[in-house]
Amino acid sequence: MTDRGQGMERQVAEIISRATLVPMDRLTSDARPDVLGIDSLGLVEVIFALEETFDIKVPFHAHHGAVGLDTSTVASITAGVQALVAARRAA
Repeated sequence: MTDRGQGMERQVAEIISRATLVPMDRLTSDARPDVLGIDSLGLVEVIFALEETFDIKVPFHAHHGAVGLDTSTVASITAGVQALVAARRAA
């Protein structure tokens, strides 16, 4: 991962930590929210914080949660945020 990507992953991890109170040392690239004890409400809080911080809009469906944002790991969340930021900049 590039330095820029690592910086983004750290920033995403910090946002997840603040929103869910999960310690930073547990938020590794392959850390899964469900294993960390982050429930669906916690993920919604994370998504709101990511949207505010990065000035992005995560598509959301009431029955399916975040659509188009893979929330399976910290790395996948970071990749989704990077894609949304890039799309916003390209628009």
